[in-house]
Amino acid sequence: MKINDIIKKRRSVFPPQYNDTPISEALIKTVLENANWAPTHRLTEPWRFKVLRGGAKDRLGTFLSNTYTDITPDASFSPFKHKKIINNCKSANVIILICMQRDLEERIPEWEEIASTAMAVQNMWLTCSEYGVGSYWSSPKLIEYMGDFLEFEEGERCLGIFYMGNYDAEVELDSKRESIANKVKWLD
Repeated sequence: MKINDIIKKRRSVFPPQYNDTPISEALIKTVLENANWAPTHRLTEPWRFKVLRGGAKDRLGTFLSNTYTDITPDASFSPFKHKKIINNCKSANVIILICMQRDLEERIPEWEEIASTAMAVQNMWLTCSEYGVGSYWSSPKLIEYMGDFLEFEEGERCLGIFYMGNYDAEVELDSKRESIANKVKWLD
């Protein structure tokens, strides 16, 4: 498929839409390999990924739901959200934790390393779209607590959760983007 079509076809496909069809390890590796080709200033390659399958997904669901319970005031607690956290982890065939390893010498601004990691995730998302795999990047407040779930290297932190799964339903391709002409000024 041509790159313009792949970019326009990319959509969030959420865990409740996933079916039980497994995603092959070869495809997961392709997704990660394509992530590895994101732009990176000074070749810091800040992206780091933790791939969770099987019981690891369930442990993440338990951790996130327990953390949600612990940090949420009673008046704000939502049983629906608590259950959704667990179900998202169960519904996904694969979960990839999106992490960033900060250059310990801080040779470039942190925002550039965050941007590089986001570009790596965009490569993952586009690859999933090309292969017909549903995916979704979530960045809940709960990621601030991922150091209690994983052992991070010095300078590493979690930026989000990338859910992946096969799905049966058609994905809505209509977009609600405004014209790019409203967002660009040409200067000569």
